[in-house]
Amino acid sequence: MSQDYEDGFAVTVAARDGAWVVREFEDDFTSLDTSVAAVRALRSEGAAFALLNVEEDYFVIVRPGPSRTRLLISDATMAVDDDFAAEILEEAGAEIPDIAPESLDDIDGWAEGDFAILEDLGLSEQVLSIIVDSDEEPGEAIERIADELGFSGELADCLD
Repeated sequence: MSQDYEDGFAVTVAARDGAWVVREFEDDFTSLDTSVAAVRALRSEGAAFALLNVEEDYFVIVRPGPSRTRLLISDATMAVDDDFAAEILEEAGAEIPDIAPESLDDIDGWAEGDFAILEDLGLSEQVLSIIVDSDEEPGEAIERIADELGFSGELADCLD
């Protein structure tokens, strides 16, 4: 993990033989390619994705597929002054919010991207929307996602 992001983490999650495998990986949150490569390196025949907690400011779900990479960012306003968040929005086909950086503290953030990103695994758009819209810290929201999908123990073991 980059020293600039000591409060964050990046994990890959893969379904293998009816069980979840969660592994931490190095990501300095400067390029989406790092996460995409980490997931693709799993060579998983089942579901595989990455969960990124960027400095406890926001989180990202990255799910590469054969034709495109599906993405969800928990706070689109971060793209105003964060290049990594801006890259996520651009790749997701969303606009960077037209907000002055000095106004960010006065604006509630919103999520952007594919809310159905984990629906085929059992996490509906509606439930993911509730998790993303909660006032929880990014790490807590990721823990709720893990709990909903049944890999909270594996996530806790990986991050300890």
